[in-house]
Amino acid sequence: MELKRVVVTGLGAITPLGKTVDEFWKNLVNGVSGAAPITQFDATKFKTRFACEVKEYNANDYFDRKEARKLDLYAQFAMIAADQAIADAKLDPEKLDVDMVGVIWGAGIGGILTFLQEVTGFAKGDGTPRFSPFFIPKMIADIAPGHISMKHGFRGPNFGTVSACASSTNAIADAYNLIRLGKANVFVTGGSEAAINEAGVGGFSSMQAISTRNDDPQTASRPFDKGRDGFVMGEGGASLILEEYEHAVARGATIYCEVVGTGMTADAHHLTAPHPEGLGAKKVMENALKDGGIDPTEVDYINVHGTATPRGDIAETKAIKHVFGDHAFKLNISSTKSMTGHLLGAAGAIESIACILAIKNGIVPPTINHFEDDPEIDNALNFTFGKAQEREVKVALSNTFGFGGHNASVVFKAL
Repeated sequence: MELKRVVVTGLGAITPLGKTVDEFWKNLVNGVSGAAPITQFDATKFKTRFACEVKEYNANDYFDRKEARKLDLYAQFAMIAADQAIADAKLDPEKLDVDMVGVIWGAGIGGILTFLQEVTGFAKGDGTPRFSPFFIPKMIADIAPGHISMKHGFRGPNFGTVSACASSTNAIADAYNLIRLGKANVFVTGGSEAAINEAGVGGFSSMQAISTRNDDPQTASRPFDKGRDGFVMGEGGASLILEEYEHAVARGATIYCEVVGTGMTADAHHLTAPHPEGLGAKKVMENALKDGGIDPTEVDYINVHGTATPRGDIAETKAIKHVFGDHAFKLNISSTKSMTGHLLGAAGAIESIACILAIKNGIVPPTINHFEDDPEIDNALNFTFGKAQEREVKVALSNTFGFGGHNASVVFKAL
């Protein structure tokens, strides 16, 4: 069968760099760090006392109090980002076949704050079970797409994807493939995460996965730098509207770019560490390019996973050199996690937006916080260190890799 074309017609974001897409992009291009001391709980006794929080967030700015009590923070971020994207795409449920509009949403953890609060409350009590009736519906990782569909009346395919830090890239991939197969005309997709709390920070800290650079949070996320010591936790949500090309044209939608390929692989290697030679990362990029009929020499920009972990950055660099050969030295590479922090399950969605806006605006956002070259990393590659670079971007690739060895990539192309 002939596969349908898929385009992006709407974007939404609430991030540590701003609560709209425009704010996010402006700060991203300007190399602004979203890292600061944690405000959501008392982190005094923790090894890591900073993160990339959504600044000055107040749920009452977006929801009435009764509604907010039914939503974990991760679901609040999901609905805010989705509402922005739906408005940006000018989707009107009354003018759409809502049975052909779906929602697929990624979250690596889901409602961990709700779980922490409910179990802590029980543990402090006398053993009598006094759990909120909203405990389970707030906690489960698939509830965000349910809320989005209920608010807007979208009755197409609806589910959540959970693949750690690859979750929202997998959501985008599923939405893309279902539209290609004619199973839906439109998808609201993306991801959200809200794990900056005692359990989230404590858990990642005990794994020695996050930076402990408490004396200078804004320079703590150092992808590809010799002094990198782990990622910086982030939070927020990002949404993309994916739409069948002819459907978008017929309704006069503004088109950002085309989604042309996705890839998914497993490392089958280790619980948390990447394969040292980046085998899964190599294959996932090759799969995404093959799926889109894209030659490696056509790629202009890679938004890398680039978490600033000691082994992860080396493995991803090896994979890029293997896949792209000599062209690896001609394209731009950047890790926007150096500014946003690691949004975990939402990382793929927000980094996809960075790719899409790089195509739209002809600007590659930077990798900030580079101080010393790592001899194990080929610094002849253009990591876009320090400041954004202007260049025509016709094809951009976004990588996300998750605990458990989950790898996902997506390719965007200018029309």
